Amino acid sequence: MATLPTATTVPAPRRVIGVDLDAPLPRLVADQTGSSAMVIGYRKGHPTGTLDVLLTDDPADATRALEAMQETVLADVQPVPDDALPSVSVVVSTVVDRVEDLDRLLDVLEHLDYPRHEVILVDNRVTLPDVDALPALLEGRAVRLVTERRPGLSAGRNAGVAAARGDVVAFTDDDVRVDPQWLRAIGSRFVTEPGLDAVTGVILPSELTTPAQIWYEAYYGGFSAERTFSPVTIVPDDVPGTMRHARVRAVAPDGSVRKHFAVYGIGAYGAGANMAYRRALIEDVGGFDTTLGAGSPARGGEDLAMFIETLWRGGRIGFEPRAVVHHRHRQTIEDLHAQLHGNGVGFTALMCALAAKDRRHLAVLARLMPLAAKVKSKQMLSRLSGRRDAATAVTNEASTTRIPRTLAYHELRGFPAGPAAWFRSRRRWRDVEAGRFRAEGRAPRR
Repeated sequence: MATLPTATTVPAPRRVIGVDLDAPLPRLVADQTGSSAMVIGYRKGHPTGTLDVLLTDDPADATRALEAMQETVLADVQPVPDDALPSVSVVVSTVVDRVEDLDRLLDVLEHLDYPRHEVILVDNRVTLPDVDALPALLEGRAVRLVTERRPGLSAGRNAGVAAARGDVVAFTDDDVRVDPQWLRAIGSRFVTEPGLDAVTGVILPSELTTPAQIWYEAYYGGFSAERTFSPVTIVPDDVPGTMRHARVRAVAPDGSVRKHFAVYGIGAYGAGANMAYRRALIEDVGGFDTTLGAGSPARGGEDLAMFIETLWRGGRIGFEPRAVVHHRHRQTIEDLHAQLHGNGVGFTALMCALAAKDRRHLAVLARLMPLAAKVKSKQMLSRLSGRRDAATAVTNEASTTRIPRTLAYHELRGFPAGPAAWFRSRRRWRDVEAGRFRAEGRAPRR
C-alpha cells in the first residue's frame, strides 16, 4: 500500500473558487476549509484565467492578488442563433463505478442550454453486479441507454457513435461535471468556423481537497499541459494526406501563430473528457482505436490517437476555452500513481498503434526522437527534482507546491511498458472479436 511521500511537505486543502470579474470582488479569507485557493476568473459566465491565491485573515490581501485578473479581457463572440446550431449527441461511456458522480453529470446534461441535443449513456460493463444501480439512476431521465459488453472505453465510445443521431458527437467522462454553456460553446464554434473537424475545451479541477489532487494539478499545470484560455485553431503544416513533417501550428483568431509543435504534442490542447467531432469524421476514420484506452491493457491514448488521425488527414481542431468541464482528480496517492503509470504506458502504446496503422509514423518518430527525448528528459528532471513544473498558467506567492518525485517515477516507468501492453491489447481485442463472430456464426475478419 502506497503512503504519502515523507520528503515532500504534504499540502493543505486548497479551495476552488469561481469569481465573477464583472462584479465586486468577494471577501476571501482563510478559514477551516483552507488558507489558499485556486481562483477561476469569469466574465459573462466564461473563464478567463486561474490564479493561486494565498489567503490570510485580511480580505485585502486576496483582493490585491485578484485585481490583476480584472484586467483580463474576454473577446466578444457573436451569439449563434439556435436554428443555426448543429444537432449534438453527447456520449458518456461508463462502467458505473462512480454512481454519485454519474448522477450529478446526467442531471446537468439533460438540462444543458442547447436547442437540439440527446444524451447517450453507454453501459460498458463486461458483467453486471448482483445489485445494479443503473436502472434506478436512469429512471425518469431522458437518456438513451446503449449496451456494449466488449471491454474498453474505445469500444464504448464507438457504440455511442453508432447510436448517435446528431451531426456532432461530444464526449465527456463520468468523473466530470460540465458547465451549463458547455455544449453551446462547442456548437457555436463549429458554426463560426465551419472548416473544423473537432472542437476541444478547457478542463478545470472540480476540487483540490487532497494532496493527490493538488499534486496532480501542480504536476501538469493543467490537465495535460499548459492551461490556456485563448482560442486557437490547430492546423497541419503539410499538404493533406502527406504529413511529411508532422508539424502543426496553433493559430489565433487574428492569424498569428501562437505555437508550433509536432503533431504528437496535440494533448496540450485536448483530452477525452472534453472533445467533440463531426460524426462524419469519426465514421471516416473508423472510430476510436479499440486497442487503446481505459479498460484495455494499453491503459489510454485513444483520444490522442483520434486527434492525431484528424490532423494527419489534413483536418483542423478548434480549441475553445468557453467549453468548460470540471474534472475530479484522483483523490488518493495510490490512485494517482496508477493514473500516472497508465499515462506513461498509454503514450508509448499510442506510438505503436499509430505506426501499425501508418508506417510513415515510424520515419517521422525516428526523426523527432532526439528532440523529443531532450525535451522529455528536461521535463522529467524538473519533476524528479521536486520542483513545480514550468507549465503552470499563472503563478504567484501561493504557488509553492513541491511535487513528490514518486509522480515522475511512476510515469517514467510506464513508458517502456507501453509497447508490450499494446501487443497484449491487440491480441485481446482480436480474441474478443473472434469470440463474437463465433457466437454469431460468422467467420472472423482478417
